[in-house]
Amino acid sequence: MRRSGRFFLALLGPMLACGPVLAQAPTAPAPGPPVAPAPAPHALVSLSAVYAQGDTQPIRAGLNWRVFDAHANDDGVHALVAESSQSTPAFALPDGEYIVHVACGLAGAARQIKVTGAPLTQKLTMNAGGLKISAQLGDAPIPPARLNIMIYLPDRNDPEAKLILPNLKAGASECLPEGAYHIVSKLLDATPGATTPTNSTVYADLKVQAGKITSGVLRHRAAAMTLKLVNNAGGEALANTSFSVLTPGGDVIREMIGAFPSLLLAEGEYVAIARHENKTYQATFKVISNQDRDVEILARQPAAE
Repeated sequence: MRRSGRFFLALLGPMLACGPVLAQAPTAPAPGPPVAPAPAPHALVSLSAVYAQGDTQPIRAGLNWRVFDAHANDDGVHALVAESSQSTPAFALPDGEYIVHVACGLAGAARQIKVTGAPLTQKLTMNAGGLKISAQLGDAPIPPARLNIMIYLPDRNDPEAKLILPNLKAGASECLPEGAYHIVSKLLDATPGATTPTNSTVYADLKVQAGKITSGVLRHRAAAMTLKLVNNAGGEALANTSFSVLTPGGDVIREMIGAFPSLLLAEGEYVAIARHENKTYQATFKVISNQDRDVEILARQPAAE
């Protein structure tokens, strides 16, 4: 018995020396790919615009749409969310609040909307109309390239208080907010490619009504004058001559150099001064609308300085 006990202790000794036996933890599975969050719900927002309250047909061209976040950032800027130049665009927008803005020429309208997951349809009223201006010289239409048409927003004391459109193309319709406007049309020099305005200017006051096109025809009264310094009536023009054209009151309208320069002048009376070889000559002449002609200055008795 003593031997058996010793043998048991001898076997148990190495086992106690090794310490307690621990159970092995199960191996964790390898992590999978991250799960993407579910996309935010979007709703379809359909937009259209009309010129005036009560119009049933939407505007078909010339619109620019922009959609902004209704909440400004720390700098006070509303982030641009979407934009389109289609007449009736449709935007897929997540839930939230937005500002929808539409522009047509110089007219515009805006509205704040709220998207809540359901389709939304919005119609904006521009409260605007069209303005179309053309011009004639006599009975002949003036090409658009020879006109500078400016549109002003007047106030009580100044018809040209604010220039809103510096160069309206003749014959083209421009979209403007409903209201009164002051129009100034300047006839440009007849020389091809020239952009020099003449002294022929026509003014008009027109009112634009919402949903309508306001048209106007401005009539210029002017003629082309060709200046010549000659020794005798009907003679050859003297080269190297400088000319000045003045009003009867002495205001200089134009200065030119050449043998026979031409210029377009509004109907009225004028003074022509020619300078040649340190001598000065002058003549008065009259312009009748649409009657182009030569103006001869005789190089005989020099004008008094």
